[in-house]
Amino acid sequence: MKAPTTCLLITAALLSGGCGQQQNSASATGATSEAAAPVAGQSAVADDESQKDVVKVAVGSAAHTTLVTAVKAAELVDVLSNAGPFTVFAPTNDAFAKLPPGTVDTLLKPENKDKLADILQYHVAVAVYREDMLTDGRVINMANGGNIRIALKDGKVVVNDSATIVGTVTASNGIIHVLDGVLLQPETK
Repeated sequence: MKAPTTCLLITAALLSGGCGQQQNSASATGATSEAAAPVAGQSAVADDESQKDVVKVAVGSAAHTTLVTAVKAAELVDVLSNAGPFTVFAPTNDAFAKLPPGTVDTLLKPENKDKLADILQYHVAVAVYREDMLTDGRVINMANGGNIRIALKDGKVVVNDSATIVGTVTASNGIIHVLDGVLLQPETK
C-alpha cells in the first residue's frame, strides 16, 4: 500500500513541477498566452466552408452596406456572429435612404452609439421566425425589449405598417428578412 501511494505522490510532483516550469519559462521570456493571442469575438473565426452567419450574409450583400456599417459602429458584429438563433429584419441601403437627410450620419457618430445599438436591436429577435410564422397580428419581442407587429396586406408581410419584407435569406445562426424600410420604435407616452 505504501509503494502505490509513494508512486502517486512522485507522479503528482513531477506533473506539477513540469507545469510550473512551463509557466516559469513563459514568464521569463515575457510571453503570455494572452499577449500571444489577439482578443476577438466569434466574428474573427475564419471559416469559408460553413454556411454564413447573419453578419457574413449581410457583409456579402451589396444592398446592405449601410446596415453593415451601422452594425460595426454599434459594435454588434460579435453579438450577431454568435450561435443565435436570430431573426434579423434587415433594411436595405434604399430603406436607409428614405430616412430624413443626415439621420444615418448622425447615428453613426461615436456619441450616438447607444442610440444606434438600440435601433439596430429593434431589428433583431432572439429566435427564428420563418416566413410561415409571420402571421397577421403576430407580435414579436425584439432584442431591445420593444415589440414589432406583423400584418398581411395584399399577400405581403408588413412590419409595423411601415416596412415590407422583400426577401428572406437563411443563415447558420438564424434568418434574415430583407426590409424596404427602417423600423423605428414608437415613442412611449
